[in-house]
Amino acid sequence: MNVSFNAREPVYLQVVRHFKEQMAIGELVAGQEIPSRRELAATLNINPNTAQKAYKEMEEQGLIHTERNFPSRITTNEEMLHDVRQELILAAVDSFVEAIRPINVPGDELLQVVKDKYVKEGEEK
Repeated sequence: MNVSFNAREPVYLQVVRHFKEQMAIGELVAGQEIPSRRELAATLNINPNTAQKAYKEMEEQGLIHTERNFPSRITTNEEMLHDVRQELILAAVDSFVEAIRPINVPGDELLQVVKDKYVKEGEEK
């Protein structure tokens, strides 16, 4: 598990985002067991309380579930997993639109530039 933390956002929220990204790309799948809070803290070199806070947040959002004395697991709610992917896409698009809006690029031109760049980047990987 490789997470690069930044100073702009609380670490626990960055952990939650990492889990969401892993769900969106299929690295974490419905029903999959995830590391314990202590294991996660050790792996990411973060405070165990921070890991606990991240898990609590994910439980509140319905991303994971924990039953007494059993490991936490990714939700089996496929709609929730789809919604996570949509949330990440929309957040990226919102940031992009906010950054590009001042340039006043016509929509058709912008879509073509994005499409070309997306295809080119995909071919290079």
